[in-house]
Amino acid sequence: MGTVYETITLKNLRDVLNAQCGYKEEDEIHQTQVKVIVDTGTSTLCITEELRLQLGLDIMGERPVTVANGAVEMAKMANWVEIHWKDRSTACQPMVVPGCQEILLGCIPLESMDLIVDPVRLELAGAHGDKIVYRA
Repeated sequence: MGTVYETITLKNLRDVLNAQCGYKEEDEIHQTQVKVIVDTGTSTLCITEELRLQLGLDIMGERPVTVANGAVEMAKMANWVEIHWKDRSTACQPMVVPGCQEILLGCIPLESMDLIVDPVRLELAGAHGDKIVYRA
């Protein structure tokens, strides 16, 4: 299977909540569209330091992560973001991995949006078609 790229919208969740409460205007929400690699071997959303700064995300702490080459690195845990893809959305706490050159969309946000990788068309697809099914 080849590499799957998708375009998603990321929003600073704190900004979104502040706008909902009337403390911030909608046009003040830090947000951007980015091209990501859909990586089912990654647990969550991995972003670059530049994207963290662009979204205005604070660092909440660090945690050890195993990267693709097997090395253990300390990744920064940033404030939460909203992830939007077509008509689906979720929230997650992204990791800022040292040396990360591309943004990786991992399996936890994919599962949360009820998405799978279509290996034939090399794109994301609803796990249950257009119907979103959440498991409890």
